[in-house]
Amino acid sequence: MPLANVLRKSALTLVMSVIAILLLFPIVITFTNSLTTAKEIEINYGPIGKINEASADRTAPFVNLKLLPDKVSLEQYGKVFVDNPKYLTMFWNSVLLVVPIIAGQTVVSALAAYAFAKLKFRGRDPLFLIYVLTMLMPFQVTLVPNYIMADKLGILNSANAVVLPGIFAAFGVFMLRQFMLDIPYVYIEAAKIDGAGHGRIFLRIILPMIKPGLAALIILLFVDYWNMVEQPLIFLDDPFKQPLSVYLSRINDGERGIAFAASMLYMTPMVLLFLYAESYFIEGIQLSGIKG
Repeated sequence: MPLANVLRKSALTLVMSVIAILLLFPIVITFTNSLTTAKEIEINYGPIGKINEASADRTAPFVNLKLLPDKVSLEQYGKVFVDNPKYLTMFWNSVLLVVPIIAGQTVVSALAAYAFAKLKFRGRDPLFLIYVLTMLMPFQVTLVPNYIMADKLGILNSANAVVLPGIFAAFGVFMLRQFMLDIPYVYIEAAKIDGAGHGRIFLRIILPMIKPGLAALIILLFVDYWNMVEQPLIFLDDPFKQPLSVYLSRINDGERGIAFAASMLYMTPMVLLFLYAESYFIEGIQLSGIKG
């Protein structure tokens, strides 16, 4: 291998390694601080530039970022799981909001994408264009209509006010349609010759061929809605119905140690899901043609 190629490859590896370290650093800091005692957390993250009673020198001009705690402790996890069950309640609120949205949007998106990609009917392309335009609108544009609709339906301050708009979002339709457009129509014609209807074609032919797309869509939806803040903050007045994503900002103002432990609890499902379906996710994004 020429020396220039070796140097170029080494430089690229070095740059990518630095970027990876920078991206992983907040996660590592969160994990190590979740294993730190409350007293040490208060010393390291006391009020900047003010007197810190817990500190030996009684001053805290800067935040003291430490990769390794002086003493490993599960104290903060005990507070999250045992002493303060409200954090687990917020966690399950997140689950009860996100799972129905993912399941519902996956089903609706797959069916709608099949209609837009493989069925021929008048006005199909203009209708799809209008449908996709809703995806380009920011959340603030659709906020007032969604709020008014939820109020008229009497579902404000309930999970349905968040779940129903999420189920009928346009992103999944757009993404799965990109997959289905690449499926040759001869498969559908052959199935029709054998007497298969659209239901059987969809279940037996289309769905098995878009598994990578479904996996990528589920991961993207999970990350998006697991981190949502605006929707539950506006549609759910009761704090005990809100997900942990909304509540994390509040506990950070109180006990900082609990904030680290709760953050680890919150990010664990996302990390596990991505590690489990990483190959499907990468393949799905590549085949969909979506960039960014």
